[in-house]
Amino acid sequence: MAMLRVALCQINSVVGDINANTNRILAALAAAEEAGCHAAVFPELAITGYPPEDLVLKRRFVQDSRKAMDNIAAQSSSCTAVVGFVDSADGCHNAAGIASGGQLLGIYHKRELPNYGVFDERRYFRPGLGAPDPHLIAGVAVGVSICEDAWVSEGPMAQMATAGAEVIFNLNASPYHVGKLDQRLDVLRMRAAETGCAIVYANLVGGQDELVFDGASLVMAADGRVIAQAAPFQENLLVAELEVADRPELPPPPSISQEINSVHPGLGELDEQYEALVLATRDYVHKNGFTDVGVGVSGGIDSSLVAAIATDALGADHVHGVLMPSRYSSDHSVADAEALCRNLDIDYRIIPVEPGHQAFLDMLAPSFHGLNSDLAEENVQSRIRGTLLMALSNKFGWLILTTGNKSESAVGYSTLYGDTAGAYAVIKDLWKLQVYAFARYRNERAGCDLIPENVLSKPPSAELRPDQRDDQSLPPYDVLDPLLEAYVEGDLTPADLCGQGYAPELVHRITGLVDRAEYKRRQNPPGVRITAKAFGRDRRLPITNRYRGGD
Repeated sequence: MAMLRVALCQINSVVGDINANTNRILAALAAAEEAGCHAAVFPELAITGYPPEDLVLKRRFVQDSRKAMDNIAAQSSSCTAVVGFVDSADGCHNAAGIASGGQLLGIYHKRELPNYGVFDERRYFRPGLGAPDPHLIAGVAVGVSICEDAWVSEGPMAQMATAGAEVIFNLNASPYHVGKLDQRLDVLRMRAAETGCAIVYANLVGGQDELVFDGASLVMAADGRVIAQAAPFQENLLVAELEVADRPELPPPPSISQEINSVHPGLGELDEQYEALVLATRDYVHKNGFTDVGVGVSGGIDSSLVAAIATDALGADHVHGVLMPSRYSSDHSVADAEALCRNLDIDYRIIPVEPGHQAFLDMLAPSFHGLNSDLAEENVQSRIRGTLLMALSNKFGWLILTTGNKSESAVGYSTLYGDTAGAYAVIKDLWKLQVYAFARYRNERAGCDLIPENVLSKPPSAELRPDQRDDQSLPPYDVLDPLLEAYVEGDLTPADLCGQGYAPELVHRITGLVDRAEYKRRQNPPGVRITAKAFGRDRRLPITNRYRGGD
């Protein structure tokens, strides 16, 4: 048997930065050439970044994408480059260019366009047509496919195998969510069994707005074994060799010092999710031109975890804590917040909100005369904090990270233009119980109470009124979170939930809160998606909506 040496170029493209992405591709291609690879496989839409969304509607953007592909082809040598780009031939296509020896030898147009969850490719692209014939790379018949093509039984990959492909390349921009890697492996094993071909799966890595791509590129043998796999959540050039039939056009590849067919052992579930949060935060900050972030640190569990993630993502020198105690803040909350900042070694400042709070109450006193104090007065404090954070952002150029979790966002337990004010919601897709789990996980990883134990053990509270606790307004989180998960991620109706044994009064109260809070969620900043269904791109419900799902 002969060996086909392939480089899986797991790169972190920036959407719209065609020149920088092209340079990154050329650098990886040069490294693959140096490693004696016959082919270098890049992610889906590596030239433009993924997803380009409505940039594709700009004619110049599509033209620039094609020019970049031609430029890469012109600089190609003996190592065949297989690169994702946007092609404008006969409509707009999600495409892969195959280039070698200074020429663009072929173009493949993606056949299967996903239009579910976070994907809406049919809005932008036309599907490829005709027989997906293999391309000869070093004399080996190689099928070139793109992402969703692999998820369809008896689809493009099967057609490539029927047409004589011995190996199939699959270019991907497959976003991460919990359990996604196992899903991919199951799908690829089905395609390997169906086609009898080895599969080279090159995936994008990096954060893009609400999405994070984990990479974890791999090579699967025809018998379903993973024979090479890249480390997730980081750029990587994975060199792999596949057995193919002997042929004179495929001489033995040269010896190199780099490890061939390395298989990363994978990460534990919490490690995997935490790395997703860190990478997404880092890329959102850096790709949008910021270096530093500000976090309102209250001494509570949510802001503590956000500060820890930000520090891991950006480094302590680039994270700034802001403590904003009010007349209702407990002494231990301030002490816990200060301890956290010292543990993380981040800069922090204390700005009491009392002067502003009293000023607002005085301003509103004539309008509120004779009325009992309620949420209106409570929420003034939160909105003052949002104003202070945005003032610091304007003055120092910090990007503000918000600290709300998925449980709070679900039921609207937040103050619009207050604690929702900011640019990126780091933990918006973590249920409250998960927040506690990740805080404990981070402490275990540190080998100390990086997040003070008192933060983990005290009852959660917004501290907007005397002796306030979350459980005065909401059920305990061990009751609330499973119900919310079933309603939000499971798409169950109130009738379904009652049928599962939940108390009808509780069901109608909580689902009503979720439905009424839709207008708030639409105004919240974006944040990373790590579940199969997050608020945002893949849960799109109308704000004006009277459907309640039965009794």
